[in-house]
Amino acid sequence: MEEELKCPVCGSFFREPLILPCSHNVCLPCARTIVVQTPESEHLPHAARPMLLMGGDYDYPDHLDKMSLHSEADSGYGSYTPSLKSPNGVRVLPPAPAPSLATSSGAASRAIHGSLCSSSSITCPQCHRSASLDERGLRGFQRNRLLETIVQRYQQERSGASCSDANSVGEAAHRSENARCQLCDTNPAEAAVMCEQCDVLYCSSCQKKCHPTRGPFAKHRLVPPTQLALPGPYNHKPTSTALVPPNTARKFPTCVDHELENYSMYCLNCRTPVCYQCLQEGKHAKHEIKALGIMWKQHKAQLSQALSGVSDKAKEAKEFLVQLKHILQQIQENGLEYEACLVAQCDALVDALNRQKAKLLTKVTKEREHKFKVVWDQINHCTLKLRQSTGLMEYCLEVIKENDPSGFLQISDALIKRVQGSQEQWVKGALEPKVSPEFDLTLDSDPLLQAIHQLDFIQMKFPVTVPPVPLLQLEKCCTRNNSVTLAWRMPPFTHNPVEGYILELDDGDGGPFREVYVGKETLCTIDGLHFNSTYNARVKAFNSTGLGPYSKTVVLQTSDVAFFTFDSNSAHRDIILSNDNMTATCSSYDDRVVLGTAAFSKGVHYWEVQVDRYDNHPDPAFGVARINVVKDMMLGKDDKAWAMYVDNNRSWFMHLNSHTNRSEGGVSKGTTVGILLDLCKRILIFHVNGKQQGPVAFENMEGVFMPAISLNRNVQV
Repeated sequence: MEEELKCPVCGSFFREPLILPCSHNVCLPCARTIVVQTPESEHLPHAARPMLLMGGDYDYPDHLDKMSLHSEADSGYGSYTPSLKSPNGVRVLPPAPAPSLATSSGAASRAIHGSLCSSSSITCPQCHRSASLDERGLRGFQRNRLLETIVQRYQQERSGASCSDANSVGEAAHRSENARCQLCDTNPAEAAVMCEQCDVLYCSSCQKKCHPTRGPFAKHRLVPPTQLALPGPYNHKPTSTALVPPNTARKFPTCVDHELENYSMYCLNCRTPVCYQCLQEGKHAKHEIKALGIMWKQHKAQLSQALSGVSDKAKEAKEFLVQLKHILQQIQENGLEYEACLVAQCDALVDALNRQKAKLLTKVTKEREHKFKVVWDQINHCTLKLRQSTGLMEYCLEVIKENDPSGFLQISDALIKRVQGSQEQWVKGALEPKVSPEFDLTLDSDPLLQAIHQLDFIQMKFPVTVPPVPLLQLEKCCTRNNSVTLAWRMPPFTHNPVEGYILELDDGDGGPFREVYVGKETLCTIDGLHFNSTYNARVKAFNSTGLGPYSKTVVLQTSDVAFFTFDSNSAHRDIILSNDNMTATCSSYDDRVVLGTAAFSKGVHYWEVQVDRYDNHPDPAFGVARINVVKDMMLGKDDKAWAMYVDNNRSWFMHLNSHTNRSEGGVSKGTTVGILLDLCKRILIFHVNGKQQGPVAFENMEGVFMPAISLNRNVQV
């Protein structure tokens, strides 16, 4: 973690670190040394400079007038090609001489001199992006208080200073005091209320000034401070004895623009903490705002979630390093064995083989050195990535421990991106050896003496046997509704060919296994399983020699209750879906079919559909269908669907284009249609605004069925 706490310019621990616009940090003293004065004329094309020196009467092209360095739409970043580079890697412009102006017009001269005045800029020592300084200079950059605090604590821990007794006394004193206002500058008054949303204690005066019961605070709930335990970031009791020295009062950060105001809210548009006065009169007045405490907790959760992924990869990397070192040992042992075998074979040959012996030894040595180099390169690369990830993890964990919400939120976005980027650097195949410890070489000593000059290594031929056990990739195995997805792969350095795989699944009730997939893919999704069931799955590989052994058995639990939307992949092209595929209509006057994303094979299921629009008395149909139902005509006209179609007065049950069970009662805008599918009794029951229509029994209804609707452009459901 120490690398995260050192300035990239001076190489020492951060002192008063500033957050640059690119999210990197730099010491304030170092920032002063790398700030450069850049004449604005250097940012213009060379062709434009004479125009500035010739006076205001020169009529230069309009497009050059738009090349100003600053504008309201600027991102704050600039770029230039420096002519000097400091030893620490920071690019610095050479000092430019002040331009001399001579013009007959005094007013024009003053105007041109103003346009050539110097502006300051700073270049990030890590990403080399340049940022222009405003009139506040370096004070315009926010100070990274969290990083500064972590550096102090780290230095204290290194020095071995122990202050546990003093901290115990300080904590006892804190516990004995009443809750105090967190916004009073000096002599904090006793707190009168606490805001549950802001997590801030206010005295009566500060509450009226900073947290009025109007505007964005109108819906906040104020409670007596005795009703709630103070949250971590605002508790006067230090949460870390190394972080808060004894008898030191915690100073809460104030707004950069309003120095007398404390941060209390978070602007989602600008992604920065703001104070109450910023909301009233500043640029954040019309922005989306959330409570500082809520966003602090949310960003902490995001960072913690991202860290868990990096932690898993770091654990895999450590195991991978052990594997690589074991491979080194195997390479050494196998290399020595091959060399000894080669020497014994060559010594048994006639003198004519002696010239070839040296060449063959050279090849073995080169092969061994190549394998060593590849593995060492992997070890060095993996060690570097692991050290970076571990340092970043330790730094992030220290950040999470801090109780400064605004300081945390200043750096949380950048940290989250860094952690996610750190996780993404472990790309697929990064934790797999690039070489095998085996030497795929063998010496053929049978050739005749006249072929001795053609003697060479041949590719090792392994006997073809059955494939080894496939490895289930548990991180890719998942369930959704009543579908399961399984993934697997073969172990590394598998020499036996694989022609395909056989995936087996039981019946979800402890029954025998049955084949559900045979093919070459290593990822398979099985739909139409039973809800609220536990399935066991296993896979094996096969080739021309025979079937390999089974993998370990993985247990998968399907969902208790179905959740589905309209299926955009299988719907007719005239179907129009919206509202996250929860709303459907049609662009055609003809009936078109759309299915749901869930599939049912047993049990009792009920769902409802609401009619949002109903014009010109169409006949929408509701029911169930197989996946291969005809989708360009009304539901129920073929043998793949069972449905009820309904107009504004009556309804009919239809299957195989046969109309039965006519019932009174139609649909209109706002009507709710309920569908009850009982696969145990093999019946369908419909409810139109609570009125039951059915049940309708059916025959030959075996297999997997999906919710289905047919409609035209006059209906939206």
